[in-house]
Amino acid sequence: MLTRLKNARVYDPVQKLNGELMDLWIRDDRIVDPKNISDKDSAITYDLNGAITMAGGVDIHSHIAGGNVNTARLLLPDQHRNHLQRQENLPFYNARWSSFETGYRYTEMGYSMVVEPAMLPVNAPQVHREMADIPIIDTAALAILGSDDLLVSMLRSGASLDQINDYVSWTINTTQALGLKVINAGGSQAFKAGVEQFGLDDEVPDYGISSRRLLTSLQIAVHQLGIPHPVHVHCNNLGVPGNVQTAIDTMEAAQGLPMHLAHVQFYGYGAEGTRGFSSAAAQLMEAFNRHPNITMDVGQVLFGQTVTMSGDIIAQFSRRGDASPHKWVMWHAEDEGSGGIVPYQYKKASFVNGLQWAIGLEIFLLSGDPWRLFFTTDHPNGAPFTRYPDLLHLLMDYDFRMACLAELDPEIMELTLLKDLKQEFSLYDIAIMTRAAPAKLLGLNGRGHLQPGALADIAVYREQDDKAAMFRKAQWVFKNGQLIIEKGEFVHRQFGQTMTVKPHFDRQIESTVKDYFDRFYSMKLSNYGVQEDLLADQPQRFAAIKC
Repeated sequence: MLTRLKNARVYDPVQKLNGELMDLWIRDDRIVDPKNISDKDSAITYDLNGAITMAGGVDIHSHIAGGNVNTARLLLPDQHRNHLQRQENLPFYNARWSSFETGYRYTEMGYSMVVEPAMLPVNAPQVHREMADIPIIDTAALAILGSDDLLVSMLRSGASLDQINDYVSWTINTTQALGLKVINAGGSQAFKAGVEQFGLDDEVPDYGISSRRLLTSLQIAVHQLGIPHPVHVHCNNLGVPGNVQTAIDTMEAAQGLPMHLAHVQFYGYGAEGTRGFSSAAAQLMEAFNRHPNITMDVGQVLFGQTVTMSGDIIAQFSRRGDASPHKWVMWHAEDEGSGGIVPYQYKKASFVNGLQWAIGLEIFLLSGDPWRLFFTTDHPNGAPFTRYPDLLHLLMDYDFRMACLAELDPEIMELTLLKDLKQEFSLYDIAIMTRAAPAKLLGLNGRGHLQPGALADIAVYREQDDKAAMFRKAQWVFKNGQLIIEKGEFVHRQFGQTMTVKPHFDRQIESTVKDYFDRFYSMKLSNYGVQEDLLADQPQRFAAIKC
């Protein structure tokens, strides 16, 4: 099938197209060069009348499936209440916070792919089943290592670099992951020994292995295995005043190798001032701009009710007293890791919450390189992903930012640089941060751009002064060349794929893993991991990228 998008105003940083008016041509599921089309008269044509056109959005960090997500759903059944009439032909469209809703809401905003950044290996089958239930968008997941007992034991016993690499590769292959996540490396093990604060150079009790050694061992493994996405790091000391130094030390620990730091707003904190809490965004971004090997996503805080969830049980346990509503869950799974769920409400009246909001915006605005800083709210920790349009409005409109800042504690204006940061992000900047850059970092070469050969994932927006309204509802969305939204309304539903990577490993590592399972796990190795036939109703579900 041949499709023509006429009069598209294209923003595509990969091709350096900054609002150029042109036609886009789609053959089946790919964008094609019009010079190579001989049957143009057969095309189905959509006249976009100069509407803003970008590649489908790619979200590099959003908690959309797995143990934490489902435990949070059980903890907060009120989030499921459905007060809206369901739309015809779209099952469960208005079922709040469901797999179906995730797919529809992302698509509505013009997104085409989302990465679940925290898949505990033991929960991998559930994660993939749930992602397969998300309509339209493509997905991927990052497997968690760093606090599992087998890895820590291997390092304590002097395992070779090759053995560590094989274990990392085996885990990624077995769980059908796209990369590796590290959460407060060693923190889960330390918590079981009664530790309530765990720094980069602290040692796991009884193991003698520091958090730094765990992290750098995994970083080297990912690099040597040739996995496109660098190790995805949740640093130590999340949310602790003065933790900016932890983030900077982690950058230094990378020793020039690629590393991605997640939700860094929660690490932009100083301990200055009368309240012992201050912005250290300038210090963080100065270090970031000195380390071109480092990429980061922000994890912006926005005001309102949400729920925090994390595999960092130390951080979550310390915040249980702030739960709103006052209920929380902490858990530990096999010998792999632990975590917690704490509902939370960010309030404009709160000095701390207001400063968190400002710190995130400072980080965005102080970055000198939008190709290395990514657009996230750490959904749902900073805010639900459905608030992305509001964040875009803040970044693109200085006067709107100042109006919002004026509603907060007056001291916040004096303690941050926000009033002096007059930059307004352009549509070109947004296309980098939400499309081109995350696709590139994930190794998804056929996504995030609109040049011939790319996957025809396309989002079209009607230009408006109100950027939140503009980005909240795309006017046209194409997924794999198929029209999904036309004039703001869903006209088609399909299922996407899950992207994976398949690094090589020596099969001998399986005997080490099996022996460990037989001794310490409540399940057999044969019941572990994700088999190709797990999703028999979607036989083409998994698609591996080159490693």
